[in-house]
Amino acid sequence: MHDFSILLLELGGVLLGLGLVGTLAARASISPIPLYLLAGLAFGVGGFLPLSASQEFIATGAEIGVILLLLTLGLEYTADELVGNLRRSAPAGLADLVLNATPGAVAALLLGWGPVAAVVLAGVTYVTSSGITAKVLSDLGWLGHRETPAVLSILVMEDLGMAVYLPLLTTLLAAGGVASGALSLGVAVAAVAVVLLVALRYGRQLEAFVSSPNDEVLLLKVLGLTILVAGIAQKLHVSAAVGAFLVGIALSGPIAHTARQLLSPLRDLFAAVFFVFFGLQTNPAHLAPVAGVAIALAVTGVVTKMATGYIAARRAGVGSMGRARAGAALIPRGEFSIVIAGLAVAADADAELATLAAAYVLALATIGPLAARAVEPVMKARLRRHKRRAGGAAKAMPSRPGDPGDPGDPGEPPESPGSPPSDAGDVGTANGRVTTPPDPEDR
Repeated sequence: MHDFSILLLELGGVLLGLGLVGTLAARASISPIPLYLLAGLAFGVGGFLPLSASQEFIATGAEIGVILLLLTLGLEYTADELVGNLRRSAPAGLADLVLNATPGAVAALLLGWGPVAAVVLAGVTYVTSSGITAKVLSDLGWLGHRETPAVLSILVMEDLGMAVYLPLLTTLLAAGGVASGALSLGVAVAAVAVVLLVALRYGRQLEAFVSSPNDEVLLLKVLGLTILVAGIAQKLHVSAAVGAFLVGIALSGPIAHTARQLLSPLRDLFAAVFFVFFGLQTNPAHLAPVAGVAIALAVTGVVTKMATGYIAARRAGVGSMGRARAGAALIPRGEFSIVIAGLAVAADADAELATLAAAYVLALATIGPLAARAVEPVMKARLRRHKRRAGGAAKAMPSRPGDPGDPGDPGEPPESPGSPPSDAGDVGTANGRVTTPPDPEDR
């Protein structure tokens, strides 16, 4: 009874503390993820108030948090949408992969951590935080902008990549090497292919099985099915998180919408527990030795994601302002990066790898939202400078008919006087977004 009382005291203190730091994050209009990680550092090994009785309970809650994060992410898309986005966004997605996975892989190899660690760190530096980016787009009112479908397509491509990458990673970690994991790797890939096939061909039957007019019954069915599939996936050496993600993909329509609403509070609760648990596993004293590498990777990550957003938005015909916004929206790293590092920790990977991942995510989960807020003022100042220079040049030299109109966004052909704006149209083709008028700052 005494141990149980300590468990309740610790758990209550952690949850109350998370509520307080979440309030601070909301007031500052930043993501709470870095604050949750810092809370975990404070309560973990080497922290000023280490937990004793509640760590096992928090570890279980963290596993559920990962499953719910991936389930709700899968509920955002149908299998048809994923396949369609894969075809349309393949070039930009490939650029995203090369630009952002390479720095992590190279860093791990230079540090002498080996090929498996290189695969882990490549995933950590590659994937954008869907949760933070979605919050940034919503908070800054960017959902209706022309570059948003391009950003969402990149996120979908990364989600698809994770559906393949996570099974491969768990197989490599379990096998301890590339060659010895070949058989398990085949099983993992086959399992993902089978689930996607079921989602594409038998999604309606699955929805009929899960459907219920009672919210309580629907919640129990969806949650039970997800955890069951996650357990089967784990047995097949496919990540439980990937199993949950594929269940989300298989469900669509009104059921997916209702399930998202019912699961959102549970997801937020257990996701916060997951981030805290990752922080609990990291000793703050170990952050200093990897700080230099983490800062170098973070600076590189900002540059490479800005380039990714520029490429994706340019392919969509978006102007310079929209390209900059797209890049800034893709900067944050968060839940997936921590999931990847957490899988490595569970497989007894190098402790420095997890510490480096924590420092890297802390940096970019903080920098990302701040960069998104700063990008428009910076770009507007740049455009004003270009216009002043162009105005000075126009006074010094007579203008000629047919000169391009926007000096702030070179390379885009001017529109004919009678033609509709090139950015008009449906911005909601990706992910069912509603149509909105074009943003005048996009060009």
